[in-house]
Amino acid sequence: MQTKPAHITVMLAVPDGNVAVEFYQRAFGANLLWKLGDGADIVAGLEIQGATFFLAAESPEFGTRAPSAAGFTTVRVELFVDDPVAIHQKAVAAGAVERSAVREHEFETHGPKPFRRMLQGSVLDPYGHIWLVGKFLD
Repeated sequence: MQTKPAHITVMLAVPDGNVAVEFYQRAFGANLLWKLGDGADIVAGLEIQGATFFLAAESPEFGTRAPSAAGFTTVRVELFVDDPVAIHQKAVAAGAVERSAVREHEFETHGPKPFRRMLQGSVLDPYGHIWLVGKFLD
């Protein structure tokens, strides 16, 4: 029996699942893979250019609140795409708030490459999630 490799994905807590699905479709070109439940209280699987993520209506009884309800976030969502400028602009046009424009960054690393370069900017979605949109240049 062949095993599948482990992977990690994020499940974002949002106040209204259907409204959030529509936002992520407009902002990042997300495709809806599946949806469970009705009304605002849904769980959904989406993908952006092959990268999957989930969202679910807030469930304080299970310990999940949207950052907008909690007043802060503890996670940044890193989205790596071929054209971060276009995706960043699309997200802002859909209602995300620009936190930083897409620009080139160079930083020192402790891996096989002593320096890495990337394009990256960030937006805040309507639910309080911070999205860093970028790509590595080397």
